[in-house]
Amino acid sequence: MRLSASLATLALWFTTLGPAGALEGAREIFPAPGPEAGRLVIHAATDLDAMRPLIEDFQQMAPGVTIEFVEYVTNDLFRQAQEACTGAVESGDILLSSSVDQLVRLANDGCAQPHRSTETLTVPSWANWRNEIFGFTFEPVVFVYDRRSVPPEDVPRSHEALADLLRRKPDAYRGRIGTYDIEASGVGYLLAFHDSRQAPTTYGRLIESLSRSDTVTRCCNSEVLGETAAGNVRIAYNVLGSYAYAAARANPALAIVVPQDYALVLSRGAMIPNNAPRPQIGKEFLNYLLSPRGRRVARERAFFFDEGEPLPEGVDGPESLMESGIGRPIRIGPALLAAQDAIQRSHFIADWKRLIPRR
Repeated sequence: MRLSASLATLALWFTTLGPAGALEGAREIFPAPGPEAGRLVIHAATDLDAMRPLIEDFQQMAPGVTIEFVEYVTNDLFRQAQEACTGAVESGDILLSSSVDQLVRLANDGCAQPHRSTETLTVPSWANWRNEIFGFTFEPVVFVYDRRSVPPEDVPRSHEALADLLRRKPDAYRGRIGTYDIEASGVGYLLAFHDSRQAPTTYGRLIESLSRSDTVTRCCNSEVLGETAAGNVRIAYNVLGSYAYAAARANPALAIVVPQDYALVLSRGAMIPNNAPRPQIGKEFLNYLLSPRGRRVARERAFFFDEGEPLPEGVDGPESLMESGIGRPIRIGPALLAAQDAIQRSHFIADWKRLIPRR
């Protein structure tokens, strides 16, 4: 049975109004390198800087394609996609989102079309739902800390260790821990929800510790990492490894830890909307993302982590997340609909806000 649609919480990070009031971030046109023969419109809750190498490499293979990239925060992309599904606004040709539970909700509501190809056959079963939602990245969820202000003995290497650190040294880290605002961020909510299911007792202790630490909450990875790079936050909790690694490459003061008790692994999702204006070119881009060439570019220049490769240089963690047993992939499938249940979501966020008010 399909679940009834509900409006996602309106995030306030972006200020440029788009169709029907949808809030957009960056919009960039990548002109076709050759004579234009087609156009691809990507709607994405994915940083443009991460996608740029992939877009430009795809255009080397398809030089006649002009690409329009429109960036949203996750909740706004979800709302825009719901409206597009009803025909109220025009859809993108492909949707990309780190909030894969929202994509599963859209597919469950009949807003996706299936796609099968040689490339989709290579996707692991945990990252493919009904040939409608495909995971195209492998991104562990990590801690990031500031080497300038966190001594080696304080570096937390598990969720329990982070909770203990905040209990032992409340004054040193009060107002110095950062994480997502899970009301504003769909992926922040998804990660917190899965933490609470993965290790309920540890999660309870950690949230209690965060509640006593005047935790800094921000809408997005980029803002949490920006606060850390600026020295305002000393430890960032629940950051996607791809963004963390890009930030650490730009700022040697930042260091990355993969928690040793468990590390959630997110596979950023791709979906072809049911009413995409140009579904074929959307599917060609999806095939590229899933291809060996696309994965190589993603590993080397965009998202940096890969299921079949060692951790990037300098990341504190096991050589192989999956073989070590630490990696816990968030399976793309109907179980994610529980996270999108309106009543459960509302209660979960209300409990979070009661313990960790926005600041």
